[in-house]
Amino acid sequence: MKKLLLTSLTIAALALGLAVNATAESKGKTITLSGKGCCAKCCLKESDTCQNVLTVEKDGKKTKYYLVQNDVSKDFHSEICKTIKNITVTATCKKVGDKLELTAEKIEAAK
Repeated sequence: MKKLLLTSLTIAALALGLAVNATAESKGKTITLSGKGCCAKCCLKESDTCQNVLTVEKDGKKTKYYLVQNDVSKDFHSEICKTIKNITVTATCKKVGDKLELTAEKIEAAK
């Protein structure tokens, strides 16, 4: 009985966490994410042009966030163009097609 209750509470907590994340994405609230930053062209070989990508791993699942080309993203790009670094991004998030896009307000390399 205790295992069933614990499992149910765990599932409910995970669902609530996903719902909060989806709400932040859909309403354009500012969020802060940390993960591996790299270039979609040079590191991931997913694009014909350079673009910053943040890969966040949570519970064994990797999620890629593509950074919109604004001044903050462009200024930081040389830091991760040909390498992978741990970074923290403060941004607004929205879903465009099947991709998650971040409009960065601040990007920092982890120390």
